[in-house]
Amino acid sequence: MRPYPSYKDSEVEWIGEIPSGWARKKLGYIVNLQGRIGYKGYKKTDFVDEGEGCLVLGGKHINSSQKIDLSNPDFLSWDKYYESPEIMVKKGDMIISQRGSLGKVVFIDEDYGEMTINPSLVLVNQIKENPIFLWYYLQSNHIFTQINLIGSITTIPMLSQEEISTFQFLIPPKREQIQIVSFLDHKTQKIDELIEKTEKKIELLKEKRTALINHCVTKGLNPPACLPALREQAGSRTDERAGRNVEMKDSGVKWIGEIPSGWTISKLKYDTLIPVRYGLNISSDRYTENGVRFIRITDLDDCGELNPDNGKYLIESDVDVEFLLDKYDLLLCRSGHTVGKSYLHLQDGMYSSGGYLVRFNFGDYFSSKFVFYTTKTDFYLYWIRLNTITSTIENVNGEKYSNMVYPKPTNTEQHQIVEYLDEQTQKIDTTIEKETQRIELLKEYRQSLISEVVTGKIDVRGYNSTVLVEGETQSR
Repeated sequence: MRPYPSYKDSEVEWIGEIPSGWARKKLGYIVNLQGRIGYKGYKKTDFVDEGEGCLVLGGKHINSSQKIDLSNPDFLSWDKYYESPEIMVKKGDMIISQRGSLGKVVFIDEDYGEMTINPSLVLVNQIKENPIFLWYYLQSNHIFTQINLIGSITTIPMLSQEEISTFQFLIPPKREQIQIVSFLDHKTQKIDELIEKTEKKIELLKEKRTALINHCVTKGLNPPACLPALREQAGSRTDERAGRNVEMKDSGVKWIGEIPSGWTISKLKYDTLIPVRYGLNISSDRYTENGVRFIRITDLDDCGELNPDNGKYLIESDVDVEFLLDKYDLLLCRSGHTVGKSYLHLQDGMYSSGGYLVRFNFGDYFSSKFVFYTTKTDFYLYWIRLNTITSTIENVNGEKYSNMVYPKPTNTEQHQIVEYLDEQTQKIDTTIEKETQRIELLKEYRQSLISEVVTGKIDVRGYNSTVLVEGETQSR
């Protein structure tokens, strides 16, 4: 793609040169910005059930594609809605996040009915330029540069309306704005389709990973259900270890179903070396920069891996020996929305864990890893739902975990299953990682393309072969 034939000085150092026919204005001159007066929040009693109030948007309702996500909607009572008419959201408006994920922006491209915003968002309306061009521009690197400049000056983790109104906005001629929008609509749609396709592939891989684990820890390495899944997931010839037919029996547990006849049903408390142990309760003001690594729930990802970054530490004298982790300890989350999350400790060095995690240890790698794989099955999730105590917070305590039943193969079969699953899940995880990296590259390319086009670094005026009429791309 080519640059514009001529440029001029924007008179803003960090912007540099802009196309000769473009202008520059502050955002406040071309739109109206309106937040909730006084920046007051809402009380729990202000929220109502669907049908009893209006939609209220917050930062959580803006997804990574800068679109509205109403999978978890909130509804505000009518009296709170009508007391702030200046922030009623209509089709054709925009909203910008001024707290949390600063700068996230959405163009309201359809009528959602009565809708307002919470104090984390700013309403953008009365737009004097092409609104879709503005929407793209607000996603550009120019905006994030300005957010960083403002943040470094104010050191406040939010943007005020006044600060947003000072954003520098580059303005091409109106017809050119339409051409840019048409180009970006086409290109970003193609990129978004690739991202969506890749995301679906990742979800399918995760589902197949779970199906593989489900089968192996309840049915063993026997066909017929296992073989097709393994061929498709591993992308190679099925391991000969998965080629045996075995006699099955009823496990006596409805959510587990049939198991191989040589297996038993056991409980965690029968197989752990020592009774269940709870982690260490200690306040965050005792954290240090080094010492004993302190594992919290937030340090564990959904796959049960420990995040190596941003770790918290305790001085050794603050950790009694009973709270130091042993190799092959299995940690299980006992409360909150992450109840049931699991982690198998295989690290060397000094580690401890938080009080919301309970500990088991089954003596060796293969025994502990088999139980860990058990916590990645559908029947485990079903068991968690059955045993969750719902009050003010979800909870499965150490006693309940101790009495969790699971299918137990012979030691030899445990070894074979763990070795097989380690090998096959690694292949799947490697593919997932590659596809995840691909998504990140696509998102980076999308961001770069938008930024290059809306700031005049590349000229797309000759892109359209048909004559564009002003207003064609005013709606999504």
